[in-house]
Parts: sequence; structure tokens; C-alpha cells
Amino acid sequence: MAIDQKLLDELERRQAEALASGGPERIAKRHAQGRLTARERLDGLYAPGTFQEFGLHAQHATRGFGMDKKSLPTDGVITGIGFVDGRPVAGFSQDFMIAGGSLGSVHAHKICELMDHAARAGMPIIGFNDSGGARIQEGVESLSGYGQVFNRNVLMSGVVPQIAVICGPCAGGAVYSPALMDFLIMTRHSASMFICGPEVIRAVTGQHTTTEEIGSAEAHARDSGNIHFIAEDDRHALDLAHQLLSYLPSNNMSEPPHRLETEVTLRDDPQIEALIPSDPKAPYDVKDIIARLTDGGEFMEVQRDFAQNLVIGFGRIDGVVLGIVANQPKVKAGTLDIDASDKGARFIRFCNIFNIPLLTLVDVPGFLPGVAQEKQGIIRHGAKMLFAYGASTVPKITVIMRKAYGGAFLAMCSRDMGADLVLAWPTAEIAVMGAEGAINIVYRREIDAAEDKAARRSELIDSYRAEFASPYQSAARLFVHDVIRPQRTRSAVSLGLRSLLSKRETRPPKKHGNIPL
Repeated sequence: MAIDQKLLDELERRQAEALASGGPERIAKRHAQGRLTARERLDGLYAPGTFQEFGLHAQHATRGFGMDKKSLPTDGVITGIGFVDGRPVAGFSQDFMIAGGSLGSVHAHKICELMDHAARAGMPIIGFNDSGGARIQEGVESLSGYGQVFNRNVLMSGVVPQIAVICGPCAGGAVYSPALMDFLIMTRHSASMFICGPEVIRAVTGQHTTTEEIGSAEAHARDSGNIHFIAEDDRHALDLAHQLLSYLPSNNMSEPPHRLETEVTLRDDPQIEALIPSDPKAPYDVKDIIARLTDGGEFMEVQRDFAQNLVIGFGRIDGVVLGIVANQPKVKAGTLDIDASDKGARFIRFCNIFNIPLLTLVDVPGFLPGVAQEKQGIIRHGAKMLFAYGASTVPKITVIMRKAYGGAFLAMCSRDMGADLVLAWPTAEIAVMGAEGAINIVYRREIDAAEDKAARRSELIDSYRAEFASPYQSAARLFVHDVIRPQRTRSAVSLGLRSLLSKRETRPPKKHGNIPL
């Protein structure tokens, strides 16, 4: 017996209403602004025809204020599962054209149900944030909804990768779900993010500011460090999300998407040696070194504009996915400061959670000295790097290129902090402090008494470097596994990575360590 046609017509009517979103005129206006609709963002994320929607027929539970007479298709958020490069990924996309994408109880319930599903199934989740915030008409229920979402973010942390895309307004309590996720992508021109907007700040504090100063993508990428990537538009955001997923496992029980069929490189690369200046104080761009090491020179830098004295990001060496942490000598001489320590520690912990090996490239003169750094807690922040590396059980390879002084040497994953393989270049200097500082302390009187002070100083510096800072001194005491020519670095790291993929390391049973936050 055939299905009643009226039932099918009703289904099609309801589906059409939900798919229409804000209607053709509002969709056209959005396109004219160069922006995608909420549904188009998910369509662009997933392989064609693979999206399975959850809650298409959901309706809001708002009562009063005339809301009970309004129809809010999907309650302003689209949720479901689709496939990206053959792997399932959960996604939700807030629809600003439906009640401003405001979050009410049903809206929150849909997101929570999706997150629970993603956690059970072990798949990444991506959220497109484009919302006016809490639905005022639902009062405390909307706040409760945010709390339920935040709690899911915390429960999922370290279980599956979480990626937030800020592609519209994100203000007040709404900012905390993205902040609790692993990576944030923010569109340059259409998005904003802040706790209190310029008007509220002016009313409460009397300070005058602008959205661009406190809430723009540039401000969050460069100053606050709240986001990890800037996208030029929605489509670029989708490209970044795809690229990021290509380096990440589906969950914490899976291996990253290595390409182990790739042949291990055993060839030397003489060109890398031309990148290192003969003057040990001269700056260079460590990204040029990274480009010589990674497959095809591909490197997805994370937080490019924030704390530029430390470079972090993802790459592959002979098919093996790895996280790279590198001092940047061309910015602040590669010193570690408060922001760099925070940036590095969080990235290291993410890689450890998701079984991504770590490569650390060291050229660090120390922690940044200064009154402001001391008052703002450089001790506490610097300890985060030590904690992150010490707590990591993934394969860890360290290459000491030039300077490795004092506590910063340890904070950049020395052997004592758990590095599985430590390689040094002949240009490496490993010591408590630099030669100039050391001789000023130890040999000051001798230099002052010398007839030719400059010549005696230079002689003592050379002697200190040879006797106390030479990489061979560290190798003799097994702090370094081997001293190699720079041209051998890629092949040595590649062999090390392949041999360490079977690494297993257990720690004392505990809930978790107490990182110095």
C-alpha cells in the first residue's frame, strides 16, 4: 500500500521551509557581502552528498514576547555529520538569518546532542559561530544552554579535536565555547569577538575603543593570541579547516594521518648549510630551515602573528605527521617570553594528546630579561614549557642548531626533559649562559688587569666556547646523542621518527598534573 501523498507533501513542505533559511532575498544579500549561509558553510566542508542532518525539524521552546507565534526553522543552528577526506566529522553551523542565530534551549540541546555523538563515535567536531548571543526571551534557560555547551567542550577536550570558525559576531558568554576548543579560525572582515563591546567598555570604564582594536581578527591574532588562523573569507576558512584536519587524527585513540608508504629520505641537503650565518649572533629565519626539512616545504604555521619569537605548526617528514616548535632568531633573538611560553606549551600539549610526534629546533639565548616580564610572571609562564614537554609521552626529537643557554635550553626539550633523540650541529653552544656573560662574571678582574683588554676578552670567549659550550662536551656526557652536519638533519630526523613510532611510555597513575597556569 503506497504512502499517503499528503504525508509526503507535508514532509517536503517542512524540509523546504527549513532549507529556505531567511528566504531568497536575505540569502542574496548575504552573498552580495561575500558571505556564505550557515548551510553553505557545511556544504563546503563536507564531500558532496555525505551530510546527514540532525534536528532539521527542531523548533524553539520560547514562550512570551510573541515568540510562541513565530516559526524558527532548525531553531537557528544546523547540526549533523559528513565526510571530509573519507573521515566522518561532526559539524554545527549557527544561522544568523534565523533569530540572529541566538542560542536558546533547543538550539543548545542540538549542539550538545551532536557533541555527545561525536565523542561516542570518536570524530572531530567543527563549529561555525555566527550568533547574536543568548536568546533574551528565554532568560536563564539560554544561559543554562551555554553552560551545557561549555561542559561538553571540556568533556571532549583531549578526546576528539575541536575546531571553531568565527565567521560572524561572537560576544559575551558565546566566546567561551570557541575559547575552550583546540583551534580557532576567524574571518578577517565579517567576524568580531569580545566579552564586552566598545559601548559597554565606554559606559563602565570611560575608555574609548573600537571593535577593530579589541574584537577584530587582527587584534586576536596579533595581540591577545586568542585565535590561531585568520581567513580572508568563508571559503578560505573552509580551506584552512580542511588543511588542519589533514594533520589531525580523528580522536585520541587513533594515529595521525601519516603517509607511511612514503620512502624514507637518506639524502643529504647541502643547501640547508647555506642558511646559517657564520656570525653566531646574526639572525636568520628559522622558517627557511623548516622548509628544507618538511615534505615539499609544506608547513602549516599556527598562531603566525602572535609571539613571533617562537614558531609552531604542523608538517610532515617523509610522510610522518609532526608538530614543530622552533625558536625564531629574527624576532627578539629567539628568546622565550611570557607569550611564547604560553603559545608553545599549549601546542605541545595538543600534540601529546593526539599522538603527534614533536620536533624541536633550538636556537635560544634564554628567557627574555626585564622588569615587566618578571612582574607579569615569566617564572610561572616559562614553567609551562617545562611542564608541557616533561608531561609529553609522544616521540620527541630535538635539534640544537646554535645557542641553547640556561633554563631555556631545558625548556626547549633537552634530553633531561624527555627528548628521545637529541642532535646538535657543530654550530651549537650548550651552556649555563653565553660566553660573553660568563667571562664577565668569572674573569672580570683578569680582563681588567690585561694590557689588551679586547684581545684577552676575545681569547677567553673562544676558550669558554671550546671548553664549556662545545656540543662535543655535551655529547661526551651523553646529553646529546650525536653531533651532525646540518645537511644530514632531514635524514636523521626521518629515521628517528620512523624508529620512534612504536614508542610506549606510561606515567604514575593520577587524575592529571597541576600545570602552573
